[in-house]
Amino acid sequence: MIRLVTIKDAPQLLNIYNYYVLNTILTFDIEPLSLSAFKVKMTDILSHYPFIVFEEDHDILGYAYGSKWRPKPAYKKTVETTVYVKHGLHGKQIGTKLYAKLLELLEQEQYHSALGALTLPNDASVNLHEKFGFKKVAHFKEVGYKFDIWLDVGFWQLQF
Repeated sequence: MIRLVTIKDAPQLLNIYNYYVLNTILTFDIEPLSLSAFKVKMTDILSHYPFIVFEEDHDILGYAYGSKWRPKPAYKKTVETTVYVKHGLHGKQIGTKLYAKLLELLEQEQYHSALGALTLPNDASVNLHEKFGFKKVAHFKEVGYKFDIWLDVGFWQLQF
């Protein structure tokens, strides 16, 4: 089931996230986050944006949220989107279900534009975004450095 996140979910969400920190290029964090730092991040997001989880039998299998894209006030109706699925559970439509619900919530809150920032290459995330009508609007070459390689980032945009 998909439900709103609570701060009690932090340990499970942190385990999902830190796997990607340590093993993938999908996030530009290099060191695992602490539980206290992750709770601060969650609290900040929850105070302004939708934050949801996909749960089965008390096990969180994925999560998604909106967040501030840029700090200037004129950007307040633009939101960055994030979705993570527990490692090993891809292909089960968890990300698709989370993204559908997140986009519904963002549209209800009258955001005008949603942006997905994707480390490239990343066919699965590109396909997920394009399934929902996101269009590629930018490609930045070699803007991140992780695991001794330079990484590109692309932006996909959806307007509500």
